[in-house]
Amino acid sequence: MNKKIFYPFQLFLLLSLSNLLAQSPAGVWKTIDDGTGEAKSHVEIYEHNGQFFGKIVKLLSSDPDTVCDECSGDKKDKPVLGMVILEALKPVRDYWGKGTILDPANGKEYGCSVWFENGKNKELKVRGKHWTGLYRTQTWYLVK
Repeated sequence: MNKKIFYPFQLFLLLSLSNLLAQSPAGVWKTIDDGTGEAKSHVEIYEHNGQFFGKIVKLLSSDPDTVCDECSGDKKDKPVLGMVILEALKPVRDYWGKGTILDPANGKEYGCSVWFENGKNKELKVRGKHWTGLYRTQTWYLVK
């Protein structure tokens, strides 16, 4: 193979891979209520076995001892602080989806997808979708 073609191709692959890795949703995000505009919590998004999960690491507008009394299953009456609310988000083209998000305020779980809009990786769009097709989208902000 001609080295003049081979090295630029390798560089292109390396830059493409580093761009994909740089676009990870991993980090700590400040959640903003889409109805009131109020900052609600900090959620840490992390990767585990190729999927992304998010847990509440700080409550900004409610008591740290708040429990999810509306939740069902193993999250019923458990502390909201430390609770995993984003589960099993998988990479899909230019976003992460096919996972779920839990709203601790009402205990309901929704389908979820997240993405960066307009290349701004300091603002994460988070969409919870109900099986009826209705959805809500919030913008979360990266915490430094």
